[in-house]
Amino acid sequence: MFESLKLLPPDAIIGLIAEYNSDPRDPRVDLGIGVYRNAAGQTPVLDVVKEAERRLIESQTSKTYIGSAGSAAFNEAMRDLTFADSVGGDRIAMLQTPGGSGSLRVAAGVILRAKEDATVWVSGPTWANHVPLLGGAGLELKTYAYYDDEQKTLDLDAMLDALHDIPKGDIVLLHACCHNPTGIDPDEAQWRAIADVIVERELLPFVDIAYQGFATGLDADVFIVRELAGRVPEMLVCTSCSKNFGLYRDRVGALFIVTADSKMRDIAQSQANNLVRTMYSMPPDHGAAVVETILHDERLRAGWIRELTEMRDRLQEMRQLLDEALRAEAPDHDFSHVVRANGMFCFLGISTEQVRLLKKDHAVYMVDTSRINIAGITADNVEHIARSVAAVL
Repeated sequence: MFESLKLLPPDAIIGLIAEYNSDPRDPRVDLGIGVYRNAAGQTPVLDVVKEAERRLIESQTSKTYIGSAGSAAFNEAMRDLTFADSVGGDRIAMLQTPGGSGSLRVAAGVILRAKEDATVWVSGPTWANHVPLLGGAGLELKTYAYYDDEQKTLDLDAMLDALHDIPKGDIVLLHACCHNPTGIDPDEAQWRAIADVIVERELLPFVDIAYQGFATGLDADVFIVRELAGRVPEMLVCTSCSKNFGLYRDRVGALFIVTADSKMRDIAQSQANNLVRTMYSMPPDHGAAVVETILHDERLRAGWIRELTEMRDRLQEMRQLLDEALRAEAPDHDFSHVVRANGMFCFLGISTEQVRLLKKDHAVYMVDTSRINIAGITADNVEHIARSVAAVL
């Protein structure tokens, strides 16, 4: 049977990692893979995560199943972190999921059960895995305008015009903060204008939150979620704890389905639970138990916010360092958009050929679009990066 299968190329980022790992040159720089790194180039386990794990080792008495919806206490803690008091809890169906990707996949399944011919509109560009993940589930995907390549900023007018033209009832996927891959986010006034069109056109918001706390702060980074939750009858929200808790391999996420009333909440919950049962049965417990422990303990929560702030501050500092180094090495080129962006990513704004030369001649690795992971920059390698970029311009 399997002889009918064809060999597929490796995922672009996974392939880039393999190339980087086999490159013997020194220095070499990895600006590709999307994980946070500290000044030493490590992706650390947070101190509060270690403390929470120690507590779990001492207190957990069973590893029995936790059910398709996961831990109720985790779901409630994540709901409060995401929505605060912007919408009544009796309107929100909640599921713990295997990471943000698991949340997106379950959301896609729920959408298809509700509307077989549903169309989801994604930003141009969007996270590379949105298209295969949601499209692979069977959803039709279309693109709305978002990023101005020339000005390297949000093209708000084009975005609003595009949203105005989307048919009533279609679904609009939004990045709550730290837009991946551009790093360019709307400000609060722009978000309100976007929300106005969504409400006017009766579109269904579908919000992806992978980086809460990495842009400005825990509350500010979910502004659009809370703005919309108070204004629309229905919405979908997917969250991830991979970045802000550093729990990448533990696969911790959540799906929230906001419905018109508690009756519809119960229906949506039953459908989501049933869908999960047919896919992976139930989510893993450990990482979610860690998050639950942190969020329910005042001291651990405060420690987490401190560590999260340190990560955010480091990213902002590295953006500033890179901009200064590029201005010194390539004074005739403007890279100020690097500082204007939020979170871990932005486009450097160079060509595919220049990206290839950076890898070939200078051992500086990034994806072909010139999206870079700011967390890969350190005080020790920033000058090499800037000199290398200047050499290929």
